[in-house]
Amino acid sequence: MSSDLINQVASQSGSVSMGGYGNAFSIRNKRTIRGPVNPMDKCTIFSIYGKTIEERKPTIQPGYFVIPAGSYEAPSRLVVGSSSWWREVNLDEPLLEIPHGSVQIAESVVRDYVIGLLARANDAQPGLFWVPGEMTVKQLKAEHPHILEKAKIMQDKWYEALVKLADIGWSRTNGNPLSINDDMRMAANALRLTQKEWMQDFKMMETVACIACGQARNPKFPICPNCKTVVDKELYNKSGLMAAPENNIFGDMKK
Repeated sequence: MSSDLINQVASQSGSVSMGGYGNAFSIRNKRTIRGPVNPMDKCTIFSIYGKTIEERKPTIQPGYFVIPAGSYEAPSRLVVGSSSWWREVNLDEPLLEIPHGSVQIAESVVRDYVIGLLARANDAQPGLFWVPGEMTVKQLKAEHPHILEKAKIMQDKWYEALVKLADIGWSRTNGNPLSINDDMRMAANALRLTQKEWMQDFKMMETVACIACGQARNPKFPICPNCKTVVDKELYNKSGLMAAPENNIFGDMKK
């Protein structure tokens, strides 16, 4: 029902009967209208995380928050205020606004994003934090340098954990690029570990199907990691391997 039709019906009848209910209520009473907002109720979220963060909270208004990508040298920031949700008390009464202060909103935005990240811990997580009040980056560096330094230490520790997981995944999957996600690559770049094999162009490391079992394998290796079959005779001979595996589709490798 459009807003013009709602206003027209409400002005003519004063109330609208909803099917099955004995009482009638004004449609005007069911609009979500925010009360006065305290202009001093603000918090600032800072980020040294190199990725843009989008947080949506559909049950509150405003409920869409975007934190730009930042760095230790140039942190990004987002100033947040209070938000509200509405509770229906009685059918014939206006919706009751339930406000939440900026401290609770800022804490929710930060916590809800980092809580489910891979390898995240209380002392190892992205450099995302908030401070009370509206604050500029210049003020943060001048008045709270210890907070910024602590965030960098925690983020570097998280990056180290991601790189370790990437090494394990790369080894266990015999070099499958699908075992490496974007956060792992970003962590390696931040820690200047670009010499890692899995940091090379992943297009050059695409997997192919094993002709013996059909599972994905790295074409740079002559033996399938799944069925242990030698699938590339020429590469196998060039590798100089002494003992041929029991399974191979080419018979004697040295013939």
